[in-house]
Amino acid sequence: MSSFLVYAISFVLVILVAASGGRFRPDRWYAELKKPVGLPPNWVFPVVWISLYAMMAVAAAWVWLAEPSDLRTAGLIIYAAQLVFNAAWSWLFFGLHRTGLALIDLLVLITLVSINTWLFVQVDTWAGLLLVPYLIWLLIALYLNASVCWLNRRT
Repeated sequence: MSSFLVYAISFVLVILVAASGGRFRPDRWYAELKKPVGLPPNWVFPVVWISLYAMMAVAAAWVWLAEPSDLRTAGLIIYAAQLVFNAAWSWLFFGLHRTGLALIDLLVLITLVSINTWLFVQVDTWAGLLLVPYLIWLLIALYLNASVCWLNRRT
């Protein structure tokens, strides 16, 4: 498969994930929630996600183009799985208003991305390092999601 096609597929995949998440946006329900200290302003989220999705697509393409190996295959399978959990988070949090389920999804996502980062580093060091900002952002999201759950719990 040509490099161009690999990059194209990789970018299309993250665009599909971003588009699925973009269908569920903050609404009146979200506006009425108690928010945690340190919540970034709304404009930060699309800027960060565009950057992260671009890095994810490049990392996946680099690994895909690497020499075939069991680690490469495992890395790409875990990568695909984490994309599913990434897409599900917005639906759970903003679509269904299920902050607790979104938190569980996020914990699974962080686990998958941690494994994915390790696997990608084994195949292509730079590809793995490109996932580190994503992992850091997910940890910030974990704090925000957990805080929203806690601050808005029912007594």
